[in-house]
Amino acid sequence: MRRTPRIRRASAGFTPVRAGALLVVVVAAAAIYGLASSDAFSVRRTTVTGTTWTPEAAVLGALAIPEGQNVFTLRTGELGQRLTGIPSIAGASVTVALPDEVLVDVEERDALVVWKVGDRRYLVDGDGLLFAELGPDPAQDPVEAAGDLPLIDDARQASMVLGVGSHLDPVTLDAALRLGSLTPSDVGSAARSLTLRVDDGNGFTMRTTPASWGAVFGFYTPTLRTTELIPGQVRLLRSLLAGREADVGRIILADDHSGTYVPKATPKPSPTPKPSTTPKPSTTPKPTKSPKP
Repeated sequence: MRRTPRIRRASAGFTPVRAGALLVVVVAAAAIYGLASSDAFSVRRTTVTGTTWTPEAAVLGALAIPEGQNVFTLRTGELGQRLTGIPSIAGASVTVALPDEVLVDVEERDALVVWKVGDRRYLVDGDGLLFAELGPDPAQDPVEAAGDLPLIDDARQASMVLGVGSHLDPVTLDAALRLGSLTPSDVGSAARSLTLRVDDGNGFTMRTTPASWGAVFGFYTPTLRTTELIPGQVRLLRSLLAGREADVGRIILADDHSGTYVPKATPKPSPTPKPSTTPKPSTTPKPTKSPKP
């Protein structure tokens, strides 16, 4: 067989271009090592923005950045994931601002209603999640926005176990949002405000402030008695109050077409005061004694 001669190629050798490239790699590695070990790039400040319901201390605690850690060694994506473990935070972005600052931009959940259970008040989002607890004193709410949200007083026995992280069932949440959004003018009332309560005896009930009348909307279910009744119940309530609000005591809205009301009790007249039997003091002057001679 005929052999093909081998072709030997000369090696390119250590050319100036390769030497320059290697030098760049060495310098870059040295620079990275220097940055990672320099105290000039240690974390000294953490700035948090976007928080309304979430205390800054909770954000810093979840981040748990060691004191003096170099900013080039931070895993910002992992830090952002840690913050989503806080119920009130839906998402977060963590970035670095050289030389020594960490920037945290928080996206909180949207509060739609305040849910009151006993003395405790919780914020609820559109998914029915109780994601934050407010303080016992409304005057000390983190922002005024909490006072503008509708408040539902939940007196059901089963609700005593609710807490941050719990979920409301969709039917209860839907009814609360529909009824909680109503204003006195929506139902034709001259009251200053309306309050909403749900309990085991009557379901959802509405009352006025100052106290005047109460309306029972009842219980709602996914199929038999749905929340689609509520718009019709509101129209019915408005018609029952028209021209007689001052005389109505209690209204029962069986559905969106049937409703009754109980008038306020007529106050009894006060009893006529009886004449006094206490004897009047005598006004006849007593005789004076003559002086002895």
